[in-house]
Amino acid sequence: MVTRSAGVLLTRVGPDGGMEVLLGHPGGPFFARRDDGAWSIPKGEYLPEEEPRAAAAREFTEELGAPPPPGPEWDLGEVRLPSGKRLTVYAVRADFDASEVRGNTFELEWPPKSGRRQSFPEIDRAEWFDLDTARRKLARGQAEFLDRLPQTP
Repeated sequence: MVTRSAGVLLTRVGPDGGMEVLLGHPGGPFFARRDDGAWSIPKGEYLPEEEPRAAAAREFTEELGAPPPPGPEWDLGEVRLPSGKRLTVYAVRADFDASEVRGNTFELEWPPKSGRRQSFPEIDRAEWFDLDTARRKLARGQAEFLDRLPQTP
């Protein structure tokens, strides 16, 4: 069975007049020192009976601590990620205060084999990036969505 995820990619006009996108950096010890290639569109898995747009909004809210703001929206379609997972993304043109990220947490035995469980945020920070920087920051397979954005900021 194919695993499916859905996400919301926020866009806005940056200070230089070009387009910017909001990306999240995964929390936890595995990504603590990773930057380029580690960031992601806020997203998460959903079940076959769930509507992808609703799942995307739910996951955005869970990961960033607030619902996606209202604004013009575009369906950017689906991409098969290197993992085999299918990712559907919706773009929304709206601003969002990235400094206020307060999303869900997960537990993990850390350090490994220590018997200690620690709690980590799913997303430890979010930032706005211009499109060139976002291509470098995004995890493999997700940059294709940047090519599908409307060309005008």
